[in-house]
Amino acid sequence: MLHLFKSRLNYLLGPLFMIVLLGASLANAQSTYPNRPIKLIAPFPPGGTSDILGRIIAQKLGDALGQPVIVDNRPGASGNIGHEIAAKSAPDGYTLLLSNSGPAVNNPHLFKQLNFDWYKDFSPISLIASGDLVLVVHPSVPVKNVAELTALFKSKPGQLNYGSGGKGMPSHITGEMYKTTENLDILHIPYKGTGVAVADLVAGQTQMIFSEMAPIVGFIKANKLRPLAVTSAQRSTTFPELPTMVELGYPNFVFGLWWAIVAPKGVPTSIIDRINQELGKITASSEIRDSFEKLGVNPLHSEPGKVFELSRKESPMIGEIIRKAGVEKE
Repeated sequence: MLHLFKSRLNYLLGPLFMIVLLGASLANAQSTYPNRPIKLIAPFPPGGTSDILGRIIAQKLGDALGQPVIVDNRPGASGNIGHEIAAKSAPDGYTLLLSNSGPAVNNPHLFKQLNFDWYKDFSPISLIASGDLVLVVHPSVPVKNVAELTALFKSKPGQLNYGSGGKGMPSHITGEMYKTTENLDILHIPYKGTGVAVADLVAGQTQMIFSEMAPIVGFIKANKLRPLAVTSAQRSTTFPELPTMVELGYPNFVFGLWWAIVAPKGVPTSIIDRINQELGKITASSEIRDSFEKLGVNPLHSEPGKVFELSRKESPMIGEIIRKAGVEKE
């Protein structure tokens, strides 16, 4: 009888013991986090703002956490491929994603099917930066301001083009805003990242782009690209001599973008909080502020929830812009 009682007790307590053991192991793993290298997925090619920001943040975050943070470029499909890979990664804190408002806010309005859900598949950690766009042309384009550019496009319908970092990217949305506002017949040429699009613009393969500042600052200073205007509400501190599109008679032409660090859904809160705290220290440092300023972006830090709050706020506005621009889902 006693033997039977012990057998039943072991049967009942066995699973409970395993649960306790698993919980203890998980707690221990979290307390020692990180104990191996961390991967930061950048869903765009090298050379663009996401890649540059990712490498700056990765180095500093690695120093703070005591483990290397390795940037893993996974470009393609306007950032969708990198997001899908991150969404399907283990929620253990060893895979992070540097997202931005393009894939997070714009893409749901541009693609009929996405293999990730921004709100269901990710745990937000923090906003890290924001920035505006600059309208630049190749030096061979014989214009010195936006009015002359518009006149040139209208004089050569269907003969000229503009590049973008891909469908749904800010460079695409703003290009379509300009195109539809002025009723221009110009061709859109999408690339797999803004850095690639800028490289072709410098080579003279395209005539114009609305680009983030990071990939073009050096080319502007080297006179390899000519800036005409910015899309911010106020003039840029990087190029204060440039007028805003609003100043030039486009009252609603204000457009920017933001970047955030997120993780696969299910990462323990303790790890989210740890990374958030370190990012706060990093983005507050004078070194990072100086580095970001040279790239034409503003450092940010936020509570995790602010990332989703911002994307939910912007989504209806972006959807309306895309609808007015006549860009259809594919």
